[in-house]
Amino acid sequence: MLFFTQCFGAVLDLIHLRFQHYKAKRVFSAAGQLVCVVNPTHSLKYAPTRCAAAQASTEQGTLPPCHHHEVVHDPQLVPCTCPLFSCPWEGHLEVVVSHLRQTHRINILQGAEIVFLATDMHLPAPTDWIIMHSCLGHQFLLVLRKQEKYEGHPQFFATMMLIGTPSQANNFTYRLELNRNQRRLKWEATPRSILECVDSVISDGDCLVLNTSLAQLFSDNGSLAIGIAITTSKVHSTEAEM
Repeated sequence: MLFFTQCFGAVLDLIHLRFQHYKAKRVFSAAGQLVCVVNPTHSLKYAPTRCAAAQASTEQGTLPPCHHHEVVHDPQLVPCTCPLFSCPWEGHLEVVVSHLRQTHRINILQGAEIVFLATDMHLPAPTDWIIMHSCLGHQFLLVLRKQEKYEGHPQFFATMMLIGTPSQANNFTYRLELNRNQRRLKWEATPRSILECVDSVISDGDCLVLNTSLAQLFSDNGSLAIGIAITTSKVHSTEAEM
């Protein structure tokens, strides 16, 4: 009985995954587009990250206290860029991708245009949906976050971060597009560098921002399909179209 119960559960999971893929393809119906189903993960950042602590200290006009027994870190090392965890890892920019894939199990999808299908949008905040996107010889980190910027009013924030330097990020333009029920919403901007804090990007509002009612308007049975396209561009522009 236990064996057949486990097998039946696996079959149901497979059917559900296939159904999610079908829904995304039906929404976008673009030939050749890759679909990635992304399950939500609740944020485990119970303690503030180093970049958040540094930002708070800067806003207060003070610097973190320096202790004589503190270890001086190599300035070329960067902290873990995964927004889900207060991860103590740090390393060179070239090994960030391998750390995210091996330690945090973040999937990576290749292609110039993909569909990011976030499931279970009804879950309470804070919740994150994360995937890496490999395109044009670089890797990008797409973060969709449900967060209460104001108490009792959750919002959805979507942004694309380049796993590279700010000067490299300026060479690209990314587009996030929602398309459902004869409605279209598009956000186009220059990606930010992963060396910047994702939390800062969201707090500044330099990303696609959806309130709950707008997210429900574009969602399908609790799933939100976001089309992603990345191009090389020197033009710095940010626009939101309805």
